[in-house]
Parts: sequence; structure tokens; C-alpha cells
Amino acid sequence: MYSRIFVCLTLGVLATAVSFCNVASAQHNDKSTEPEPIKITRNGGPPKIPDVDRDKVICFALYTVQDRILKLSAQLYPLQVDEAKEISLQINDGDQWKTVATEPIDLKGWMATFRIEDWDHSKDHQYRVTHPGGAEYGGTIRRDPTDKAEIVVAAFTGNSNTDRSMREDIVRNVKAFDPDLLFFSGDQSYDHQAHTAAWLLFGRQFGDIIRDRPTITIPDDHDVGQPNLWGAGGKVSTLPGASDGGFAMPAEYVNMVQKAQCSHLPDPFDATPVLQNISVYYTSLNVGGIDFAIVEDRKWKSGPAGLIPQQGPRPDHINDPAYDRASVDVPEARLLGERQLKFLDQWGKNWDGAVMKSILSQTIFAGGAHIHGKSNERLLADLDSNGWPQSGRARALIAMRKCFGFHIAGDQHLATVIHHGINSW
Repeated sequence: MYSRIFVCLTLGVLATAVSFCNVASAQHNDKSTEPEPIKITRNGGPPKIPDVDRDKVICFALYTVQDRILKLSAQLYPLQVDEAKEISLQINDGDQWKTVATEPIDLKGWMATFRIEDWDHSKDHQYRVTHPGGAEYGGTIRRDPTDKAEIVVAAFTGNSNTDRSMREDIVRNVKAFDPDLLFFSGDQSYDHQAHTAAWLLFGRQFGDIIRDRPTITIPDDHDVGQPNLWGAGGKVSTLPGASDGGFAMPAEYVNMVQKAQCSHLPDPFDATPVLQNISVYYTSLNVGGIDFAIVEDRKWKSGPAGLIPQQGPRPDHINDPAYDRASVDVPEARLLGERQLKFLDQWGKNWDGAVMKSILSQTIFAGGAHIHGKSNERLLADLDSNGWPQSGRARALIAMRKCFGFHIAGDQHLATVIHHGINSW
């Protein structure tokens, strides 16, 4: 028996360049030997879907394997009227390419998903996705690294919309660590009504590392077209800022985003949709004996407007030094919801093939950030964080603590290590 080490690399795409600059300046106090200041050229503007050669219409592909089921989704550029509306998945068996499945393309999001059962996860497989017009896109479906003593996860959060450039430096550095799993925790798109264009850009930026390893992508608030998200079980939000809870964009748009980002994930624990027939994706994935629970910490969360007394400039911002913390911990407020608590309870008790547990979510279960906007806009509580509602957070942490799960989350832009507490903080 060998010990298992779990290594997590956290990368905030929004903050990477600033972090590197700060390190460089701290290491050079002698101005005569200081290097030239790092100049960052930002290519902004709205995302655009480029015209591509017709043998390049497949942009990228993502996959996972769980319980010997391979799920792989391929994202295409928009097809022309006279082009075929299907793609095929081929596997190289050592001597030749074999077509294992053909799927129709969803014309709403220009993507298709393959589901292959009885997958041999004990060895690497070379794959390629092909289109009848001549386009091909390929990579490696890795074997399950059950014999490795160290499992490496690269965790990302946010993909800046102020810079549409490629991410060569990040991709190069991540490749050097050769992670076993990639986790993109949300805000892959900051373009509220242009998800397909932003998602295609994301694929061009990160496709070179995604193509060769299992990848988890989950959408957060900006992906589904709103500044903050309290999903409230899928209801319609009617307030600016959506602080009453629910979704601001049409359900069809939300489902299109979730289908693009989550179709390659293992089958949901319970696929029953929420209100407006909005789909769900919470599930689990085992990589090398590390069992990951993938939760939707926004979808059932209650909105603060009308539920608790407003004690700041917005229903979700509290800056009154005299505020009573108990006043916002109302029994009606929900965080994960009963369905996901049931999932975590059952998942946490099942140790078949697992030596360690980890929980992946969109945001942290604490009030870790207290600056909003400018440096003088300090908050005592930001109810967008999952430090609220307190009782809902405590129920989630109790479920996580039972299996000693290590929590990896995004949203806060800067890498932070947090020691969770339940009784005292």
C-alpha cells in the first residue's frame, strides 16, 4: 500500500499577470539591475466568431470517463446551410481508425456529445472527431492513473473579457505540471448574451491542454448571463441584479450554456430538471482514486431580496457595522438544497474505488472577499458568497466533513486557502 498525494494548482486567469509582476518587483530592489517593466497588451472588445476554413470547423473537445462510460462533447463553429450536420468519433486501435459513434449536431449551440459504454479505462486511447467536410480534431483519452502516488489537479477560475488574447503562457506552464485533471470552476465566459462566441474563444485559448486529459467545466453567473446568481430552484428573476433569486436569461439560453459546458460530465446523480425545465448536472468523477463531487452551489441558493432586511446599498451587500448576523440567517434560506445534500450524503459514504474525497464548486463557502469594486468599497458581508446563508452553509460543510472532503472552488479571482469552521466561525 502506498500513500496518495493530492496536489491542486490554482490559477486565476484574471490575476495571473498581476501576480507575476508583483513577484518580479519584490525580487529586485536594486534599481540598476531591475528588468524592464512587464508590459501587458490587452486585446479587448466583444468576442467574435471567426470565419474558419471548412476543414477547421471543429474547435475543441472535452471528455470524462466514469464507471467505464466515456462522455465526450465536441464544439463546432457555425456550419453553413449545405454542410453536413453530424460528426463521428473515431478511436485508433493500433492499426487503423475505427468509427465508434456518429451523432447529430445541436444547431442551437453547434455541438454534439458522444456516450460510449464499456470503455477500457486501463490504457490510453488516441481519438479524433471527424466531420464529413474534412475537419478533424483529436487528442488522447488517458488511462485512469490508479497507480500514481500523486494526482495533480489544475484549477482555474474566470477568463478575463478585457483580454481576448491566447493564453500561451498559462497553457505552457500547466503543461509543465502535466495535471491529471483540469477544473474550470466558472465564468469561462464573461459575455452575458454571447456565450457561443466566448465559449469558442475559450476553446481556442485552452484546447491544447483540454484535448489530452479529463476536464470539468461548470458554468457560473456570468456564463448564464447575469452579474450574480441565486438560482432559487430555477425560478424567473425579475429584479435588476437578480437578487430576488432565479435566472434572468430565458431558460433556453441557460440550458444551451449548460449543455455546452457540462454534457461531457458523468451522468447527473438525479437528472430531474428544476423550474422552467432547466437542466441539472451535479455528479461525481473518480480520477486515480480521488473521488470528486461536482456540485451546483448556485442553482438552489435563495436570493436575499425580500427574504432578509436590506442593510446596505444593495440587497446582497451589507456595510452597516451594527448589523445583527443572526438577522440574515433565516430558516427559509437555502444553499445546496435537499437534493444535493442527499447526493453528498450518499456520495460521502461510498468509498468503492476511492482513497480520498474532494468537492468541486463554483464559489467558496465563506465570506473570503470584502472589497467590491474600488479599494474603498469595503463590505462586512457579501451575500453572493456562500458564507450566506449561514445555516445552509453549515449543513453543506457537515456533509463535506463526514468524508473529510477537500474543497476546491473558484469565483474569487485570487488563490486563497481557507480553513472552514462550523461551530465558531
